[in-house]
Amino acid sequence: MMTEGRGPKDELDLLAETVSRALAADGLSACSEETIREIRCPANVGRMCDADGEGVADGLCGDTIEMYVKVRGDRIVDCTFFTDGCGPTIASGSRLTRLVKGMTLEDARGVTPRTIVSLLDGLPDDHEHCAALAVMALRNALRDFAGRSNGTGGGQR
Repeated sequence: MMTEGRGPKDELDLLAETVSRALAADGLSACSEETIREIRCPANVGRMCDADGEGVADGLCGDTIEMYVKVRGDRIVDCTFFTDGCGPTIASGSRLTRLVKGMTLEDARGVTPRTIVSLLDGLPDDHEHCAALAVMALRNALRDFAGRSNGTGGGQR
């Protein structure tokens, strides 16, 4: 809706300023556009009830992230995550799940937090641990899968 005395450009400028203020208030102003995209529209969110492996990682910051994998042969065919964490934790979980789908187990075990930070075009220094949490949860899920597939009745959760 246009107000009297304001043109379309003024309305757009006002909207952009409002969005910028909201991002700054959420502490996201230091995040890359790629990170913000993942936060706003995360992929593969949710718990997987029939997962072949499940892993959890708890951060000192209070964030928790759960990671779920479905494996066929030596490949991850599906991966989802669930978190109560901040935006950068959501972005890290989302990007990690996108990355590992279709990967071999060996390649997925080689993913590092630095890989995720790089794919997100960086994270603020005080949020780089979010990528480490996501990777730790994935590694725990892969460990759980290995324990289950070796007939040990499960692994680390």
